[in-house]
Amino acid sequence: MKYRILLSTVIFALIAACSNPQQSSPSEIETPVSVQELKKGSISRLINTTGTAMATYSTVLNAEMSGLYTLQTNPSTGRSFKLGDTMKKGQLIIRLEDKEFENGIALESKKLSLEIAEQEQSKQNALYEKGGVTLSEMRNTEVRVTNARYDLENATFSLEKMNVRAPFDGVIVSLPHYTPQSRVTQGEEMVGLMAYSRMYMEINLPESAIEYVSANQPVHITHYTLQDDTLRGEISELSPAISTETRTFKGKVLIDNNQLKLRPGMFVKADIVVNQADSAIIIPKEVVFTRRNRKYVYIVERNTAILRDIQTGLEDENNMEVTEGLNENDNLIIRGYETLRENSRVKVLK
Repeated sequence: MKYRILLSTVIFALIAACSNPQQSSPSEIETPVSVQELKKGSISRLINTTGTAMATYSTVLNAEMSGLYTLQTNPSTGRSFKLGDTMKKGQLIIRLEDKEFENGIALESKKLSLEIAEQEQSKQNALYEKGGVTLSEMRNTEVRVTNARYDLENATFSLEKMNVRAPFDGVIVSLPHYTPQSRVTQGEEMVGLMAYSRMYMEINLPESAIEYVSANQPVHITHYTLQDDTLRGEISELSPAISTETRTFKGKVLIDNNQLKLRPGMFVKADIVVNQADSAIIIPKEVVFTRRNRKYVYIVERNTAILRDIQTGLEDENNMEVTEGLNENDNLIIRGYETLRENSRVKVLK
């Protein structure tokens, strides 16, 4: 009888405990978590490639004539030109001298010949109007003026070959040393110039990218020495043909380099923006987990972890766009989510 009473008491106690678990079990432990209040932002889908940044304008000027070498003075510095000096289009850098050649050109004589021919033409025109000469005689004076003008122009062009001038605004990047007044021969290298305020790079993209990449798409250009600076570029050209050997296609990117932060020859990374979403909910990739091919995250509501089923859109290296399942100002759990279950009690760390 005592055993029956004892058994009944135990069963009653168990039933009471099950019907009121909060009173019989200790308080549920709160998991410490960190949260991020969601705000809208921009995210881009990128295709990455690398290449070498090259100057848009680049040339090496050689001596067109033989002569005695004289490196000119840079008016900006008051000293002879040197590597790194900036140039304006048409600026004289090097002068070659050859008195014998210059005398043979007889520039002053050709100027005088043109002046005499023009005076004779004026006289013949006046006489023709009065009937003093024939039309043929007047035309002959026009021919002599034309020939004299061509002779003077050719002489001027020949003498100008003794001058080495900058063909565009740029920077001196090579300047072989010559002893002043030493004789250089025709064809020797004089100076190398580049203009790199606008640059370009040739790229090779995988076949799989051909449907996403098109001309005029923006490109972000970075270099490891310019970690805090991203330069702007744009796809200017794309080949429609796929290489049968590499399974890639070629393209060209133009780069804005107005502050001259990039230098010709630098190896750079190019991120092509093939798609972009503005005013989007963006979350870190690492907080998303998958169950049965569906994506989930945790948010906090009233110190409780709430499981949210989400739909995603664009992705970059670290983040992804959420198109459904989250709202602006939701508190997304970004640390401490690994051991959570739905409706777990949490403590938000400040």
